[in-house]
Amino acid sequence: MNIKTKTIDPMRILTLLCFLSVITTGFAQKKVMQNDDKALWNRIRNVKISNSGDHLLYDLEKGEKDQTIQLLDIKGDKVMSYPRSKGGQFSHDSKYAVFAVNAWKDSIREMKRRKVKKKNLPKDTLMIYDINGKSLKKIPNVKSYKMPEKWSGIVAYMLEAPKPAKKDTAKAKVKDTSKVKKKKPKKVSKDNGFHLVIRQLATGIEDTLKFVHSYKLAKEGRHLVYTTSGIVDSLGGGVYHYDVDKSQKTLLLSNHHKTKYPQLGISESGKRISFIVDADSTKSLIKKPELYAWNQGESEAKLIVNSEDNASKLLVSGDEALRFSKNEERLFFGLRTTPIVQDTTLLDEEIVNVEVWTYDEPRLYTVQEIDTKNDRKKAYLSLWDFKTNKMIQVADPDYDMVSYGDEGNSNYAIIGDRTPYQLQSQWTIQFPADLQRVDLNTGERTAIAKKIYGGMSMSPKGKYLYGYSRKDSTWFTYDLKTLKYTALTKGRQFYNELHDYPDDPYSYGSAGWTENDEKFLIYDRFDIWAFDPETGASKNLTNGRASQMRYRYLKTDNEERSISNSKAWLLSAFNEANKYGGFANYNPKKESLKTLIEGPYVYERPWLAQNDKKKRLVFTRQSFTEFPNLWTSDISFKSPKQITDANPQQSDYNWGTAEMVEWVSLDGKPLKGMLIKPENFDPNKKYPMIVNFYEKSSNGLYRHRPPSYGRSTISYPFYASRGYVIFNPDVHYRDGYPGESAFNCVIPGITMLIDKGFIDKDNIGVQGHSWGGYQIAYLVTKTDIFKAAESGAPVPNMISAYGGIRWWTGLSRQFQYEHTQSRIGGTPWEYPQRYIENSPIFNIDKINTPLLIMHNDADGHVPWYQGIEFFVSLRRLGKPSWFLNYNDEPHWPLKWQNRIDFNIRMSQFFDYYLKGAPKPVWMERGVPAMEKGINQGYEYIDSNKD
Repeated sequence: MNIKTKTIDPMRILTLLCFLSVITTGFAQKKVMQNDDKALWNRIRNVKISNSGDHLLYDLEKGEKDQTIQLLDIKGDKVMSYPRSKGGQFSHDSKYAVFAVNAWKDSIREMKRRKVKKKNLPKDTLMIYDINGKSLKKIPNVKSYKMPEKWSGIVAYMLEAPKPAKKDTAKAKVKDTSKVKKKKPKKVSKDNGFHLVIRQLATGIEDTLKFVHSYKLAKEGRHLVYTTSGIVDSLGGGVYHYDVDKSQKTLLLSNHHKTKYPQLGISESGKRISFIVDADSTKSLIKKPELYAWNQGESEAKLIVNSEDNASKLLVSGDEALRFSKNEERLFFGLRTTPIVQDTTLLDEEIVNVEVWTYDEPRLYTVQEIDTKNDRKKAYLSLWDFKTNKMIQVADPDYDMVSYGDEGNSNYAIIGDRTPYQLQSQWTIQFPADLQRVDLNTGERTAIAKKIYGGMSMSPKGKYLYGYSRKDSTWFTYDLKTLKYTALTKGRQFYNELHDYPDDPYSYGSAGWTENDEKFLIYDRFDIWAFDPETGASKNLTNGRASQMRYRYLKTDNEERSISNSKAWLLSAFNEANKYGGFANYNPKKESLKTLIEGPYVYERPWLAQNDKKKRLVFTRQSFTEFPNLWTSDISFKSPKQITDANPQQSDYNWGTAEMVEWVSLDGKPLKGMLIKPENFDPNKKYPMIVNFYEKSSNGLYRHRPPSYGRSTISYPFYASRGYVIFNPDVHYRDGYPGESAFNCVIPGITMLIDKGFIDKDNIGVQGHSWGGYQIAYLVTKTDIFKAAESGAPVPNMISAYGGIRWWTGLSRQFQYEHTQSRIGGTPWEYPQRYIENSPIFNIDKINTPLLIMHNDADGHVPWYQGIEFFVSLRRLGKPSWFLNYNDEPHWPLKWQNRIDFNIRMSQFFDYYLKGAPKPVWMERGVPAMEKGINQGYEYIDSNKD
């Protein structure tokens, strides 16, 4: 076929879909959104409010462009902004804002195009903004920086690798030493460390610590520990303590320059320091590190645990982090077994490369492969008690899981062993464990119970072990002193009431514990209940069920470990009936609940100023038409004020509206869904419609969906702007029949909308990804109601997929069909007919809907051969279909250029079938392999044929 095409201006490649120009609404004309317009939308990221409550920081991000940091006062007035920056933070006293500035992304891209080496690319600049003095200090060539969490005196920053001194080429009369053998100067490289600068924020005074390899700040900031090679330091290489107040460094341990220090630890106050030393300078693959500790007032660090020469006979782990207990009386570290190493004398051709999979191994071989790196670093938690100067091994190879309470101060720890039950977790995806109690003062172990479902969490003060057992849908506690078991919710509905999986139901979670472990706060579907952990006695605190109002606790104190018995609680509120969101206040003293704010919005993410007596906070409010800008208020929410307007350009575009619709499924279940209409909707017109769904989405009715190059789904405002109606129906599933369930819920929802008169029944499309992609593949075998369908990462063959691997995790896919999302409820040999009935592959000959399939060859969730099975079967039958495979991309395209491409192709596909737009070349003849990455085929075929 001779194809004549129209050339598109390459500078406007993303506006190929401009057959719609302008939509007239009321008295004003608004723009119809094009694909390149999606890049205009900003996102707000990394929001921080100062501890004083006077200022806030955030990043404004536009697509893949450079981020701009914004500093506002609490009224919303701009104090400072700076491009090419991200991730700023306030000093603890709120007087300074500190952030890093990068080079322009476009300039970096051009330098890479010119093959500039990585080491020669521009380096970051550290910016320190004095908020009161309104002055900005720039420090170039910075590699990284840190600030103390609980002190405001300093910022510590590490400079990029120091350059060697330039050779002095000045001419001078010197003695001839040409016959004297000269020593080569030492080469200075990044292997020798970096210069660490400690800067006093108030005075600007700096102290430079040279050739530093690693360092760690105390949370309270007045102390730090660091290691150095000591190339130019008269004190030599080793580990140092640095006193910020005195600008004084003290050598804790001296070693030769090849010594490594894989872990550093410093207590919150900085009065205790620990570190691990690997002084083995040989090429031995088996290292035997040593653990040292130092206490303020001591002249040097002391060796406390030596590899193998300890009670456990294990090696000190250089991979496990060092942590001090809150009271600084314990140091937690790791011990490990001797590693298994390869015989380095073998040649490649002498090494046997075979995988041996065994039927009764606890872990599937593919899981072992994924876990290999972590397994090689596997460490068993131990502690050093500074009061008794004794080591206690807490975990071991048999009981390797650990949890402890009270920030390390607790009397007990819990250890667990899942190994006896790991094999069955391959298909059950539940992980019971045998549990023991460990006395952290003596090391004594006591068995708690076998095969406990529900985890091994500990209450904040460490008095109780608690969890939720899915097997009997029960929250429980164990008193760790007496080991008394209490079933808190036995026989009561604190599990998911809308559960529709062939498995044990999940809980609604918990809010946490009140002070001193007095009460455990558990959620049901709507409310917060307070349980006595000893007796199980309970009380409903919120009573939201009658009004279908769901309450959840919001943590606003960064240091909070327990929920206050006296101070008011901030709660989120959500009405399941009308989908309104809001905030509420609960007074635990008066046991009273008060609604603070409520409306047709999603209210989210309150950031509370930590040291502000006025209790000011920042939050977001959003709806389908309202971007989640930042708002400020005090804790009463009486006079909230919007302080950002991230996307003023939205008002220039024909947008859309969101509403809830209701209908009844074919099997008699009441259902809800979202309906998106164009802003200029006219009920007397007929509109094309795209159906997009996953499982249940109606609770997100008021969630904002900014235009974006989505990786797996349609952009709602983009399609609404272009004259589409969008329908997102909820689906309720019946065990064993997921495909039929989708049909029973989705199709009557569509016919309900057709009956309203504004849907063009001949131009309905459907789009979904992953589980949504499967359901679409099933639906098009059962109905011709759709004129076009996009199915992303679908599973057309549940039988072959059942035996597949989820390659990102190494897990077998069996659990998914037997117990979770695919909802078959058993194995293929138990329910062969269910697998056949729910597999579109067996009914592909009945498909009459043109299909666009996207499935990528690095998909770690759904085997990409499933997409191939689907496509080649359609191709075999001559069914109109196209297959997109973004090379080396996972479950969805992540790379910016690929996401843009996917959005262009999907919109061209739907516009062609549902709106009669011209047909693009890629749909007519594809993109031949020789043209991949060269010609995209976006241009339209000319309707005027020769």
